[in-house]
Amino acid sequence: MAEREPSYRVLFVCLGNICRSPTAEGMLRQRLMRLGLSARIAVDSCGTGAWHVGQPPDLRAQRVARERGIDLSGLRARQLVREDFERFDEILVMDGDNLEQALMLAPAASRARVVRLLSYLGEPESDVPDPYYGGDTGFTFAIERIEAAVACLAESLAQRLSAAPHA
Repeated sequence: MAEREPSYRVLFVCLGNICRSPTAEGMLRQRLMRLGLSARIAVDSCGTGAWHVGQPPDLRAQRVARERGIDLSGLRARQLVREDFERFDEILVMDGDNLEQALMLAPAASRARVVRLLSYLGEPESDVPDPYYGGDTGFTFAIERIEAAVACLAESLAQRLSAAPHA
């Protein structure tokens, strides 16, 4: 039996794709697996900048994620490209700068919904702060915000897909 294409695609975006967005990617993948939806939803992450392309997530992000049972070590940074706006249904950015950069890159006919991740917490104007230049406390705070938003996102996706007919 041939494997089906995912019916929905989610992309997380931050600045360098080594802290916040790969953490969100790993968290959503884990939740989707638990919900039995990992075959129906594709998840990826990227950054608006190219500084870290090809690099694994920051060791601090990996450590904080690992403490929650999430392995980010196999992920590699990549940069947001125009084609992502056609490949993904939903592009979730971490902050206002990422939102601005993504919208500037988006083709006029883009079909992707582009919003801040914290919209899923009812905070459409709130940012997940970039912990890169801070200490461990910043990583812990960022991952707690991401974790809460991803939980709401996973719930929303599960409801949307259960309402959608199976192809």
